[in-house]
Amino acid sequence: MRVCVCVCVCVCVCARACVRTRHLVQVEELDEFIASMKACPKSGLHNPFRNLDRYLLLGAVSNKAGQALRTPEIADFFAKLIQRTSPKSYAQAMGEVNICAQFLDNFSGDNVRYLARSFGAPGDYDGQVSRGYRVPYGGVALITPFNFPLEIPVLQLMGALYMGNRPVLKVDSKTSVVMDQFLRLLIACGLPPTDVDFINCDGPVMHKLLMKGEPRMTLFTGSSRVAERLAKDLRGKIKIEDAGFDWKILGPDVRDMDYVAYTCDQDAYACSGQKCSAQSMLFVHRNWSKAGILEKLKELAERRSLTDLTCGPVLTWTTEAMLVR
Repeated sequence: MRVCVCVCVCVCVCARACVRTRHLVQVEELDEFIASMKACPKSGLHNPFRNLDRYLLLGAVSNKAGQALRTPEIADFFAKLIQRTSPKSYAQAMGEVNICAQFLDNFSGDNVRYLARSFGAPGDYDGQVSRGYRVPYGGVALITPFNFPLEIPVLQLMGALYMGNRPVLKVDSKTSVVMDQFLRLLIACGLPPTDVDFINCDGPVMHKLLMKGEPRMTLFTGSSRVAERLAKDLRGKIKIEDAGFDWKILGPDVRDMDYVAYTCDQDAYACSGQKCSAQSMLFVHRNWSKAGILEKLKELAERRSLTDLTCGPVLTWTTEAMLVR
């Protein structure tokens, strides 16, 4: 696994203290990553015909990693590490850890092998049969955002590895310490260090890597603007998880006021509204307005604080001032 040496400062969002240092790879340092991506054959590191032992290996790695994340000390470590890079409450951060543990449990043992199950269909004359096999792409790229520092990259990375791909992983450099530690956990659980490359770099450098490395598939999670550019530049060899604009509508029937208010507040402001599923707009029927839903929402929102990371840092700049600047 190719990783970066540490030289730049990464700041804790809750304590404004140095968490660690990091090095951002520059264009002139990409040669190793490009060569590594091109070295992976189209048939991948394993497939239904070759290196079948790796299906069992990855099942065992998943089993050990899932058990590790169930250990209270390790789960607490990752939850607090997420909090130091992303404005989430402890419960929200621990939710990421629990989902990853459950995912790894689901793909323990033989389930990685079963994931690659083939299929067949009888032909239209004697002796003919159609068979389909699930084979890897080979060298692939994963680009993940900051809002889920553990959950999104873990699920996407493990899925790529299970099927025999060899990924280069780029997470948001502000939260990369989380996946740095998780990759070390995977290696301790038996993952071969040569199975994945981990890169810290800015967007233009990653774009250069994609153009020169020519991954056979890229999985991108992020803004629609960047997704549109990558879809064009990669000639369609990309899978996109785009941002959402989520509405909530409160109709004329008023009931469960406290629960509805809590849900609206949580959907809108958990992780400072930076989740893909965040509530973007709320339509309120006059009956709810008369019943006092807006006052309840105001009360709940005012309870959020940077102290317990139920909200992140808020800029005091106005939009006009930022535009002038």
